[in-house]
Amino acid sequence: MQILSRKYSHILSLFVILSFFFVATELCAQQRVKTYEDYIARYGDLAIDHMELYKIPASITLAQGILESGAGLSDLARRSNNHFGIKCHRGWSGPSVYAVDDSPNDCFRKYDRVEDSYLDHSEFLVNGGRYRILFELSLTDYKGWARGLQKLGYATDRAYANKLIKLIEDYELYRFDDKKYRRGVSRSERLSQRTRETAQVTWTHQPYITHGLVYVMAVNGDSFASIAREFGFNEKELLKYNEVPEDFPLSEGDIVYFQKKKARADEPYLYHTVQVGESMYSISQKYGIRLRNLYRLNKKSYEYVPEEGDRLKLR
Repeated sequence: MQILSRKYSHILSLFVILSFFFVATELCAQQRVKTYEDYIARYGDLAIDHMELYKIPASITLAQGILESGAGLSDLARRSNNHFGIKCHRGWSGPSVYAVDDSPNDCFRKYDRVEDSYLDHSEFLVNGGRYRILFELSLTDYKGWARGLQKLGYATDRAYANKLIKLIEDYELYRFDDKKYRRGVSRSERLSQRTRETAQVTWTHQPYITHGLVYVMAVNGDSFASIAREFGFNEKELLKYNEVPEDFPLSEGDIVYFQKKKARADEPYLYHTVQVGESMYSISQKYGIRLRNLYRLNKKSYEYVPEEGDRLKLR
């Protein structure tokens, strides 16, 4: 990793100007599932209400609801209004149904309404001592929540966290966690707010070079708008270089590239072993590979979600 000294900032400025002439990175065309979008439209406000009451990210609630219930279309969801796959467990005295899961005849909770399932899901996480540590995380840290739910045993699926993260990022569910990005706030209002937030920004990031690419590391409170403003980029160009939509949230430590990523990783990076909470996107950022190329190198469709332990080709 090579650090660019401040005294060479004029060289970086020249690079920024030239970078506007690079061919923009094409965003991967994710074909959205209409039933998922209908589910989000139907239960988005309910997830926000529960976030405000119970401090569980709305993005996590919606992603779990989609994943566990097949967007409300699974047999369990239709028979019992159970949208979160919660089993009877000890102490459950309410109605129940039986279905195949870890065993041929597992007991699942049954609810009169979907809203009751959402309520029970929130109380299940809040009152279950197992998940207490998750409530120390920020409401916008959906990656931390997803990893934590898998590690703490909410599901046995080795790709559970990665599936949640993919749903949240593919359908931009993170917008439900932050008032700035929710419905009812116009784009002009968001841009105005960002301008106010970043009006006093000076040089606060140290540029680096790795894999032959210039980048910075995000810090707490960053946005693509603030980083673009700091270095003189057009925000849309920065979004294209990093293959993300408008309002994509940054977490501390995220890589933000200042130029188009590569078709494959540099040597000696030949393979990557997937860890809990990693997505194809986060892996592509780590090695400076275009997301589309990472899928192609591994002969995977965009529906593929990597599982912990999977081995992916990088070149």
